[in-house]
Amino acid sequence: MKTTLQPGLTHRLAFTVSASKTVPQLYPEAPEFQTMPAVFATGFMVGLMEWTCVQLIAPHLDAGEGSLGTHIDVSHTAATPPGLTITVEAECVSVEGRKLGFRVKAHDGVDAIGEGRHERFVVAWDKFNARVGDKAKAALGASPGQSVEA
Repeated sequence: MKTTLQPGLTHRLAFTVSASKTVPQLYPEAPEFQTMPAVFATGFMVGLMEWTCVQLIAPHLDAGEGSLGTHIDVSHTAATPPGLTITVEAECVSVEGRKLGFRVKAHDGVDAIGEGRHERFVVAWDKFNARVGDKAKAALGASPGQSVEA
């Protein structure tokens, strides 16, 4: 991680809501969601907020690094129908080692629709992927480092 990643950095991302980002599409397997209104889903709003933070920090990461969301605490206070463009603004508010804190807010051009805080952790992808691979192997009954045939 570069030293240029500092509190005060901001980034903005605009995204036009399509029907594929509405509540019934969040989990098409869930019949409960199928009867809900076709408005921008909270789960997709969270993802859009994360995406904005990922874009904010990308120029400040070293090769082979990425980040993972570790905490989100946001409100979703207004419904947004398809066709409206949501703008998310993110501000880096803290850098504590590899732990990053962000203030996020979203607006759909008519209403403020959500705001809160988000936390991400910078990781080296090779180490992270190795740990996830070991976890998958352990879940399938193999010991770490042992090959598991599918």
